[in-house]
Amino acid sequence: MTEGTPSIQILFSEVFKARLRTLAKRYRHIRSDLQPLLVDLQQGNFVGDRLTQTGSVVFKVRLKNSDLQKGKRGGYRVIYQVRDNTCVLLIVIYSKSDQDDFPNEQIRQIIANFEE
Repeated sequence: MTEGTPSIQILFSEVFKARLRTLAKRYRHIRSDLQPLLVDLQQGNFVGDRLTQTGSVVFKVRLKNSDLQKGKRGGYRVIYQVRDNTCVLLIVIYSKSDQDDFPNEQIRQIIANFEE
């Protein structure tokens, strides 16, 4: 990494870890599909759509599922919180084919549980 490039610490909620393990049983390439997002976040590139009803700086980003031929639209969704200029919390990952949306109340609850 070059000097002057911000390096953001990435934290994982327990919900994110559990869902990633579950999805990895069905989708062999999920970790490699997730890798470009992790690189972007570590470099300070906060991609995706901002979710305004959560009470925090939270984004939802679409990721391609290379195990399915549906592109980003039928891929994964990752919801993450920008905690400060040096830290990002990955809140949840889910497959769009399993779940349409993730409720804001659950996002707030995961953040609160992580802070305890």
